[in-house]
Amino acid sequence: MRAPSFWTIRFGRDAAPILRLLLSPLGALYGASVARRIAKASPLALPIPVISIGNLTAGGTGKTPFSQTLRTLLAELLDGQIGIVSRGYGGSLEGPVAVDVGAHRAEDVGDEPLMLAQGGPVFVGRDRAAAGKLAAEQGMKALILDDGHQNPALAKALSLVVVDGQTGFGNGHLIPAGPLREKPAIGLARADAIILMGPVSDDTLEDIAGFEGPVFNASLIAKPFAIDGPVLGFCGIGRPEKFDATLRGLGLNVVDLYPFSDHHRYRLDELGRLEADARAAGATLVTTEKDHARLPPDFAAKVRVVPIEAVLADEAGFRAFLRGKLDSYIRQD
Repeated sequence: MRAPSFWTIRFGRDAAPILRLLLSPLGALYGASVARRIAKASPLALPIPVISIGNLTAGGTGKTPFSQTLRTLLAELLDGQIGIVSRGYGGSLEGPVAVDVGAHRAEDVGDEPLMLAQGGPVFVGRDRAAAGKLAAEQGMKALILDDGHQNPALAKALSLVVVDGQTGFGNGHLIPAGPLREKPAIGLARADAIILMGPVSDDTLEDIAGFEGPVFNASLIAKPFAIDGPVLGFCGIGRPEKFDATLRGLGLNVVDLYPFSDHHRYRLDELGRLEADARAAGATLVTTEKDHARLPPDFAAKVRVVPIEAVLADEAGFRAFLRGKLDSYIRQD
């Protein structure tokens, strides 16, 4: 499902104030259930550090590309393999299982785990503690817990919260009245640092004003990419407008962008329509890495992928922060 537009609108008629008011009691129940789950948990402590990457809102904030960047930095710092633990959203396997890019498909393990496994070990499990234990047994030096801020299954050495620089915490209300998974004051109290992703608005700065920890800025940058002639984009991500901006920022001739719901499973008729429309426009089909992982192999071969990476504005400062937080693990080697 795509996030309702009023989730990111704070004032005025388009903010749907009456609907928001009606949905607020459900939001209170949602927030209470999250708080209760965290309070009652007994996190499993592993012999290796667990670094959580999460957010306080539903929808895309750039966690997945940042996971890839963080894995590279941790591998250099700890001199070994870094595993990523994921729930495997959209996949059918309960796990725990190590993702095999040669044997598994997005239908098995989820699109993001399959994509992330192109760069290193990924472990999927509905039970994150079991998946983390499997990863530790396979010799990982550390684990990145993907989308782990509201998941208390594993004891965390470090918790990072990724915040979209433009939309921040949206309208400030809990799901379904807004995009928040929990109240910011509660969620940020468990965070060691904030990663502000992309250009930052005044509203977002106001949202995080009470946070006393370090704040690092990062950007999602498209790697060099060129196509002669028009392109037709399509994606099923949390904020499809970001992909559209990326394509246009690369100077590509975008004839159209077809947005689908986050983690959308493409039907054959949808793929046929995309191919027919691209052919009619004389355009090349382009999509995201995450979407490409969900495509049937024969169709995927016809689609170009725009590679994205998360780049820290102060990588040296972030490296020093990681070293300080993980110093005890470094000394053990």
